[in-house]
Amino acid sequence: MADDLALDEVVRFTSDLIRLDTTNRGGGDCRERPAAEYAAEQLAGAGLEPVLLERTEGRTNVVARVEGSDPSADALLVHGHLDVVPAEAADWSVHPFSGEVRDGVVWGRGAVDMKNMDAMILAVVRSWARAGVRPRRDVVIAFTADEEASAEDGSGFLADRHRDLFEGCTEGVSESGAFTFHDGSGRQIYPIAAGERGTGWLKLTARGRAGHGSKVNRENAVTRLAAAITRIGAHEWPLRLTPTVSAALTELAALYGVDPDLAHADLLLEKLGPAAKLVESTVRNSANPTMLEAGYKVNVIPGEAVAYVDGRFLPGGEDEFRTTLDRLTGPDVDWEFAHREVALQAPLDTPTYARMRAAIEEFAPEGHVVPYCMSGGTDAKQFSRLGITGYGFTPLRLPEGYDYQAMFHGVDERVPVDALHFGVRVLDRFLRSA
Repeated sequence: MADDLALDEVVRFTSDLIRLDTTNRGGGDCRERPAAEYAAEQLAGAGLEPVLLERTEGRTNVVARVEGSDPSADALLVHGHLDVVPAEAADWSVHPFSGEVRDGVVWGRGAVDMKNMDAMILAVVRSWARAGVRPRRDVVIAFTADEEASAEDGSGFLADRHRDLFEGCTEGVSESGAFTFHDGSGRQIYPIAAGERGTGWLKLTARGRAGHGSKVNRENAVTRLAAAITRIGAHEWPLRLTPTVSAALTELAALYGVDPDLAHADLLLEKLGPAAKLVESTVRNSANPTMLEAGYKVNVIPGEAVAYVDGRFLPGGEDEFRTTLDRLTGPDVDWEFAHREVALQAPLDTPTYARMRAAIEEFAPEGHVVPYCMSGGTDAKQFSRLGITGYGFTPLRLPEGYDYQAMFHGVDERVPVDALHFGVRVLDRFLRSA
């Protein structure tokens, strides 16, 4: 089991990493190198040989390998990103880059997304070094840049240009799974991610006839665009259940003692109460208009108007997604992918999934482990290019009333110290046995 020093280190590492401002504003406006150097220093202190890699100056990734005891076993990738989304200090109770530890809680941007997991990984491998522990499989550790934007400087760059560093890796674990979900009635659910919806960020362009704002204009680009995004925003996407989501619904139905009627999944979700939040965003594709750009003067009708839409599609649902967008945008609006990444699905009948479940159940015997599909995406998409099957496994035991999902990109992001301690113990247990 991880030693007491590892429990101290995970808190210190989380706090230290938060204090290193790695805000990713998109468009290349980020510098992860200070955090990458910090992580590399801690890995080197564990006797490893970390490699720092950059596609763009300052956008630094770190990769290291822990040699396992069984050379015939496939390697396991454990990865976390170093960048964070922006935070406005005026909105926060504490400064978002203070890393303050107060009343048993670590505060700051990245406390949950995902410098906590980065710190857990560092604490575990350093604990192994002190105890002379070797995992069964080779464990490849990757700390990445640019996950909060396109991943082109991070996992995409590593997968495309440095695949040799991931030789032998067949599975990977990273963010957004194995956290406590309280259902409000005393049950504690631990969802393990075994899938991700695909990313389809769209750019819509409407073209028309420019002219004076006082004149009749039947070819107004703004009007055409507004009609298209209204249709998109109002569209009712049909129900589509993937194997991961079907398994989640089946296990939740058993937990709540209700009929697992997958043919009427919307009705089933109503019977699951708050636990439906774990599934409801992943039973269909989605497309949400988010940005509008048009015009330069109130009395000038522009010849072009642009909108952006956050689209997500289920595994196996991309063709339907494309066809539907063609219909909803209509003949006067063109659309293209501003950013596209694949949907993922991981099997549940594997030793790795069973070992993740067992690790949680050992330290949270009161918990109920279920699979789920992420509504968004992670670096697992890029690493899938290397044939690596990804799971979401960032273990945290959280108190009731703590809104885990609200911490992602939210104000006053924070993580309890006890949750970090739990995470180190569970991650250590899983990685030793994996």
